[in-house]
Amino acid sequence: MTKLNIMFDHMRWEEKALHGACVKKGVDFDLISAEKVYFDLTSKERPSWLGDVVLQRCVSHFRGLHATAALESYGVRVINRYQTSELCGNKVLNTITFKKADIPTPKTYLAFTPEATIEALDELGYPAILKPVVGSWGRLVSLLKDKTAATVALEHREMMFPLYQIYYAQEMVRRPPRDIRVFVIGEEVPVAIYRVNNTDDWRTNTARGGKVENCPVSPEIRELALKVAAAVGGGVFGVDMMEDDGRLVVHEVNSTVEFKNTVPATGIDIPGMIVDYALREAKR
Repeated sequence: MTKLNIMFDHMRWEEKALHGACVKKGVDFDLISAEKVYFDLTSKERPSWLGDVVLQRCVSHFRGLHATAALESYGVRVINRYQTSELCGNKVLNTITFKKADIPTPKTYLAFTPEATIEALDELGYPAILKPVVGSWGRLVSLLKDKTAATVALEHREMMFPLYQIYYAQEMVRRPPRDIRVFVIGEEVPVAIYRVNNTDDWRTNTARGGKVENCPVSPEIRELALKVAAAVGGGVFGVDMMEDDGRLVVHEVNSTVEFKNTVPATGIDIPGMIVDYALREAKR
């Protein structure tokens, strides 16, 4: 029987749901805490606990990325792969990947000093969005209404860890008060949701008060989501899109996608589908 590992660092609703799906399906599996395991990087011998396929569910991007690299060194299939996780976890690499694949995405600039960023913003125009290159849940995402707001935000960034001194500035898309999260599992696009925020916070992340509504998966949404998934190497994703004057633009793709709010809102068995996909991948 194929053995599945679920690697995690925080046991969230999603990991509990994946555990429940494995139990329900009678899968041979183990939960593996990334905080308790270690790897002999010089040995080719697989750890005794390692199964045939691993679902990488670490909240920490860097922890999950390095754990995936170690796991793949033993020849095990990890979902998602190291290269895929690296592309998805960095917004700069997201945007470059979208450009190469001709995927519509908001106009975006990259700079490395506050002075160069101000020049880029003058060209991009206000209002604009300043995002950390690595991060989630809308944290440290700033709405820059004018040059004064930009100067203040950049001064704050200069006091932070060097990673936050890589400046990723994006046009503010004139979208409705919502965006679209599309779930891709292998070649399937089982569900999409609107993330709606009618509060004073313009961010639509559910962690920021965004509410979930079912979004019909149109042919356009399906085709675009699958194109994004293929561009980053295939696997399990949350593809984030916005409606921009009659067209869809993709602003992000998430590798360790959350679905706590999606399952009850839509009734789609996302954890069960992810487990089934992982088992199929183990046999390829």
